[in-house]
Amino acid sequence: MLDSENTGAAGQGKFALVSIRLPVALTFAALVAGLGAGIVGALAGAPALVGEIAGLIGGLWLRALQMTIIPLVAALLVLGLVQMILAARVGTVARRMIALMVFVQLAGGTFTSFVMPPLLRAFPVPQGASAFLAQTPSEVGEVPKVLDFLASLVSPNIVAAAAETAMLPLTLFFVMFAVAITRLPEDQGDRLMGFFHALGNAMLLIIGWVLSAAPVGVFALAYGVGVQSGGGAFAALGHYVLTVTLMGTFVFVLAYVIAAVRGGSGLGGFARAMLPAQAVALSTQSSLASLPAMLDSAGRLGLRPSTAEFVLPLAVVIFRATSAAMNLAVVYYIAALAGVEVPLTVAIAGILIASVISLSAVSLPGSISFVVSIGPIALAMGVPVEPLALLVAVEMLPDLMRTLGNVTMNVAVTSAVDRSAEQANAAAT
Repeated sequence: MLDSENTGAAGQGKFALVSIRLPVALTFAALVAGLGAGIVGALAGAPALVGEIAGLIGGLWLRALQMTIIPLVAALLVLGLVQMILAARVGTVARRMIALMVFVQLAGGTFTSFVMPPLLRAFPVPQGASAFLAQTPSEVGEVPKVLDFLASLVSPNIVAAAAETAMLPLTLFFVMFAVAITRLPEDQGDRLMGFFHALGNAMLLIIGWVLSAAPVGVFALAYGVGVQSGGGAFAALGHYVLTVTLMGTFVFVLAYVIAAVRGGSGLGGFARAMLPAQAVALSTQSSLASLPAMLDSAGRLGLRPSTAEFVLPLAVVIFRATSAAMNLAVVYYIAALAGVEVPLTVAIAGILIASVISLSAVSLPGSISFVVSIGPIALAMGVPVEPLALLVAVEMLPDLMRTLGNVTMNVAVTSAVDRSAEQANAAAT
């Protein structure tokens, strides 16, 4: 869920996004109920018409979910990138902070890309999990060769690229578009930002309406999975939660390394200072709600208030430390389900896109950020997006590690930035 939030992304800024609440617990209950009903229906010999009706309902809901991905990502990606670029202009502290954030995202994505595939070969997806691909077209997509892959990075027709859901050229285009906005006169930049803000809010409302029907859509899709896979579906979901959570654990551990090596905090001292903030993170599953506790942890570590009060709120807005690692883990899991082999060139592109896309879903409600952040990565890597419609229902469990890792890394980055600024000031004097 990319760290569940019930408030808008830039809730305190000029371009605030709308607030949407989603039936997370009800969706999870619908998943369990749908799988159970499917298993019972298969054992009882339920009429095929029941499955066909469930497939129709689930398919319509799935298509409605997919149609929102491209325009919503476009709007949020531009808003997020412009916000980060403007933040980098504030001063040296912001640039150091953003450099560390980029490093963490790339490190997390690289770790997942190297570890997740062999992990899934050593501990394969349980039998019956293939039923999660029931709504997936038979033509999943051919992995491009190296030269074809490089040629696909730039599209001569951005509208055609959007129609074909070609995420690589779209992402590159919107990155350049966001940079260009920051170079325009202020009034022109504000008008364009206002347009993307309005587009983002409109798409959030639409996807909010679609996701409000998630319990019905998930129940219908889960019924078909239960009919085909039986109890194996529950085993597959448990396997999914464990493996994806494990990738997020890397970022959680990396936070302690950064705090010790770059922040000058002892491991024991950092661990003790983080306990209150981590308790809030686990209980609320929200980085925003954990901000006061993070500021308290920074005080316990002896960090300067001027650094903590600048870095931590900004980190809550533009940084999700676990995003690249855990989002790519979801994509690799679906790739294993679909039998898609990911070559090195596509894996590298996946790492870069996962790092950039992480900026587009900050502080959104979990179900929305899950679809917005992972869908484009899957599309870019030639992996089907259809299983996301069911996996989103159990994301509330890996989301615990997402929030825990995000909160811990936010304070670790703050300690590293504070020490770096202190050393720079000492050298200047």
